[in-house]
Order: sequence, then C-alpha cells, then structure tokens
Amino acid sequence: MKFVTYRSGHENCLAVVDGDQIVDINRAVPDVPADVRAALAAGIDLVAAGRRALDSTAARQSLAAVALAPVVPEPGKTVCLGLNYYDHAAESGREKPVYPWFFLRGTTSLLAHGEASPRPRVSEKFDYEAELAVVIGKRARHVKREEALDYVFGYACFNDISVRDYQKRTPQWTIGKNFDRTGALGPVLVSADELPAGGAGLSIRSRLNGQVMQDANTKDMIWDVAETIALLTECLTLEPGDVIAMGTPAGVGQSRTPPVWMKAGDTIEVEIEGVGLLVNTIEDDQP
Repeated sequence: MKFVTYRSGHENCLAVVDGDQIVDINRAVPDVPADVRAALAAGIDLVAAGRRALDSTAARQSLAAVALAPVVPEPGKTVCLGLNYYDHAAESGREKPVYPWFFLRGTTSLLAHGEASPRPRVSEKFDYEAELAVVIGKRARHVKREEALDYVFGYACFNDISVRDYQKRTPQWTIGKNFDRTGALGPVLVSADELPAGGAGLSIRSRLNGQVMQDANTKDMIWDVAETIALLTECLTLEPGDVIAMGTPAGVGQSRTPPVWMKAGDTIEVEIEGVGLLVNTIEDDQP
C-alpha cells in the first residue's frame, strides 16, 4: 500500500493512494492520527486503516492536485549512511569501511517531492545522491539481524543532496548534509509488504535533466537494511517514524571528470523500482 503526506493549509495530512487519487485517512477513519509518525507511535495498523479508508465513502482528491510534504514530515531522527555501496566507496578513493559511516540530518534539511531545493549562496558544489529510505514502524532496541525487518514499516525514495566543499571542511559530514531543504523524501511511502524483504534487489537510478547519472541495484549495498538496523540498535533506540537513508551508489557529481554540479533550472530525479519517482528542481537560494 502507498501513502503520502500532503499539506492542507498549515497542517500535514496522511492519505492512502488509490491510483491517481488519494483518500485522507483521518477523515475516513477519525481514530487514526493525521500524522504518520503519531499513527505509527500509537501502534496503528496503517495498512488496515488504509483499507478502511479506501472502502469508506470519504471524498477522494487528485494526487496531482495536492502539495506534498516529505512522507515523514518531522522524523524523530534521520540516520544516513555514507559509502554504503562498494562502487561508491571505490569512486570516492576509499576502501570498504569496516563500520558504517553514520551521520544525522535535521528536520529543516528535508524536502518534499516537487519542491525546489535551494543551491546555497556559499557554494557551487551541489551534488545529488539517490538513496533508498527506510521508515521504522515500531520501537527498536538491541534488535537481532534476523528480526530487524519486523521493525520496518515501509520504504521511500531519498535524495541526499550534498554541499561537497562544506561536507569536507570537517571530519564529520554533518554540516555539508544539513543545508535547508536538501534532503528530498517521497513522493510516497510504500508499505514493506509490497516489496522484497529489506528492499533488496531493486534498481535505483538518478537522472539529471533526463541523463542517467547513477544506475545500480540495492543488492549492492555493503550493509543491508537488516544489518544496519541491528548495528544502530546496539547504540540507540529507533522509534516509530524514524528514517534511515541507506547510502548512494557510484555516479555522483563530485566523482566525475569534470565534476558535475547541480545548478538553478536543473531537474533531478531519483527512481527506485517498486518504490517511486522522486523529482525536484534546483533554484538559487534567495536572501
């Protein structure tokens, strides 16, 4: 089942997708919170709630007519992996890491499908990264690898847009990964039952102005979803609505000769088989 978060006035609303239409779940099933994170935290079976909404007489809206928000607008945390594909580690001049390169993104860095990402005034080194995002469905701590996928609610597309010179200013990548509206998440959240276990074996691509830049498969990840969850929960608690961005394959702009940087007027697409097509434009940051 596919879900979206859309904006209605100043509120975010959770809806289930039905072809090219959506049904607002809270309006159809009032006992379900209107926020996906709150619904998951309350232990709501969102797939069952989605079915109830689709079977209801609630009004449908055109998906194309609504303004989308990031599928999880305010995750408690967004944990990202660096260098999680063998080919990307190689093109970055690094050996396979012995432990995942984890870093965090803040909420203000997130961006919805269809929105413009502002290229910052302080840098021209604005790069794309196609990634699979994992949305946690229930609280997880000290989880074994063989049980880890039970804690996944679903998957989405992610674009970990990076400001490369700022990323390299310090040994920690945080500053180059947290410019405002640079982490695109969406357009839909696909429940885990719709995809292969762990989102494995899915083609993943990015296209810049229609040209394929990255073309890989999620089976090539160094640490898969289950192992990543097991490693993270050795250290911290994953909570409902938390997001894990699983890293990007080779083909990023900084590793090309000459480098390819995104600029105002560009369109960047991330497409993952069975998950969706995430599209954003680039604009220059305004004062």
